[in-house]
Amino acid sequence: MRTVLLITCATLVLASCTRDRANVHAFNGVNYRGKVSSTRADRQHFVATVSPVSKGLEGAIEAGRYEGTKHCIEFYGTSDIDWVVGPDTPQDQLRLDGDALTFQGACAG
Repeated sequence: MRTVLLITCATLVLASCTRDRANVHAFNGVNYRGKVSSTRADRQHFVATVSPVSKGLEGAIEAGRYEGTKHCIEFYGTSDIDWVVGPDTPQDQLRLDGDALTFQGACAG
């Protein structure tokens, strides 16, 4: 019984580690954490947030592009995105909140 409990606990700990790193991807040698938000009623329009920008703006921009692309492929089967604020936005017009970069777009399709 004790062995089963120990194995169960170890499995849960490892599963939580994997889930926590599921949205972490490396760009320019730096790990960026990304997140995409959209409503269930409208998956087409989304907001992608990545951090830490302090480790490199170019890497954060590519991480944001990746998160948006991943979202659109998952829900619409296409990587085409109409960005409101995105990777091609001039750097001085990007939305920065603390150490996070926020993109906004819509999946084309």
